[in-house]
Amino acid sequence: MATLNVFSQTWQPCTISPSLSCSNTINNYVYSHNNNNNCSNNCKVHFFSNSRHFSILSSLSAPTSQFTTHFSKSGSRMSWLQNSSNAASSGYRKRPLYSVFPTKPAEVASVQDLFEFICSGPLLDKIGVTQEKVADSIDKWLSYGRYICQLFQLNELYLSEPQKARVYHYYIPVFIWCEEQISQHQSSFNEEDEIPPLVIGFSAPQGCGKTTLVYALDYLFQVTGRNSATISIDDFYLTAEGQNKLREAYPGNALLELRGNAGSHDLALSIETLTALTKMTREGTKTKLTRYDKSAFSGRGDRADSSTWPEVEGPLTVVLFEGWMLGFKPLPVEAVTAVDPQLEIVNKNLEAYYDAWDKYVKSWIVIKIKNPNCVYQWRLQAEIAMREAGKPGMSDDEVRDFVSRYLPAYKAYLPTLYSEGPNGSDPKHLLTIEIDEGRNPILAT
Repeated sequence: MATLNVFSQTWQPCTISPSLSCSNTINNYVYSHNNNNNCSNNCKVHFFSNSRHFSILSSLSAPTSQFTTHFSKSGSRMSWLQNSSNAASSGYRKRPLYSVFPTKPAEVASVQDLFEFICSGPLLDKIGVTQEKVADSIDKWLSYGRYICQLFQLNELYLSEPQKARVYHYYIPVFIWCEEQISQHQSSFNEEDEIPPLVIGFSAPQGCGKTTLVYALDYLFQVTGRNSATISIDDFYLTAEGQNKLREAYPGNALLELRGNAGSHDLALSIETLTALTKMTREGTKTKLTRYDKSAFSGRGDRADSSTWPEVEGPLTVVLFEGWMLGFKPLPVEAVTAVDPQLEIVNKNLEAYYDAWDKYVKSWIVIKIKNPNCVYQWRLQAEIAMREAGKPGMSDDEVRDFVSRYLPAYKAYLPTLYSEGPNGSDPKHLLTIEIDEGRNPILAT
C-alpha cells in the first residue's frame, strides 16, 4: 500500500492550542476552542448541569498508580479513563482541555503501531472498513483520536490499552458508521429538498456507557462541522407529580412505583420534541430540549427547570437519541407475565411507544450485553459519582431496589431486541455491538 510509507515515521504530536475560553450561564458550561485542524469555525461543546452527565464520569474513571480511584467503593476495574480530581469534584472540567505530553517514551511510538492496533479492532468488519480504507484515511483517524483525547483530557501519546480500545476500537468506528449513515440519508433526497436531520437511536442497558458514547460522538460531529443534538428517553420522564399519580393509579405494582418502565414517560412531550427536531432544516430555527434531573427528591428525580434546558439551532444534520428501552417491542401477554405478572400493564403501555419514539429513528445502534445483572454494578458507579460530585444520589440499597424494577423488562424484551432488532428497524441501518463487562466491544462469537 503506497500510503503505508508514512507509518514508519515517529508519531509527531499536533499541538492543541490551550487558548480556550469558558463561560458559565445558569448551570450550562459552554466550552469553545479554536483549532485549525479540520474545523474552520469556532467549535463548541456544551456541558449541561444535570445528573445524566454525571454518569459520564462513572464510565470514564479508572484506577492507576498515580491517580485516586474514582470508584474505589464499587470496583472500578471495569473503567478506562484516568481520574481527574478536578473533574471528580465539580462534575465538569472547568479548566482548559488540552493534551499534556510526557517526557517518558510513548506506548504508541509510530503511526504504524496505531494502524496495526486500529486494524485489530472488532468493529471494522461490521462497519465495512478494510485495512486499505484505514490506510487511506489514517489522517482522519489520528484527528478523531486527538479530538477525543482532548475532550476527555487523555494523553494521546500515552494511552493505556483500555483507553486505546475505547477510542480506536469503539468511539471512532461508531462515528465513521454514523457518518456513512448520514451520507446515505442525505443522498436519498433531491438537491432542492430540505433534508431533515437523521435520527440515530442508541438502545443500550443502563450504565453500559451509551451516554458517554453519545457525548463523544456529539463532540466529534461538532468539531467536524456537523450540527447535532442529543436527547435521551430520560428527558421525557414524567414530572415528580406525574410519577406520583402513576404510582397511585397502580398501587402495589413495583415496576411503576418509580420512573423507568413504559408508562412513566410523557409521550406527548416526546412527540412534540422529536417532531420539532426533525423540522429543523433551516438557519434560524431554534428548539429547547427538555432535561431531567435524576438527583431531585433524593434520587427519585423530576423534570429540570426549563431555565436550564439547552437550546439548539438549525439546520441540524443529526439527532442522537439514546435510551435503555428504546426499540423494545410489545410481546404476547403470556410471554411477559411468565417473566413477571407486573409486566402486563407495562407491556400494554409499550404499544404507544412506537409512534412516540421509534418511528422517528432511521438508523439504529444496539449495544448488546450478555448478562443484564451487570446493570446493578454500573448503576452503582453512576450514583457514587453523583454523590462524590456533591449531587444527592441513591444509597447502595436504594440502587439495588431501583435496578430490580428494570430487570424484568430486560429479561422479557432484550432477547427479541437482539434477535429481531428494534421496533421498525431496517437491518441495513442497524449496527449491533456486543460489549464486555468493561464496556468495550468484543468480537462476535
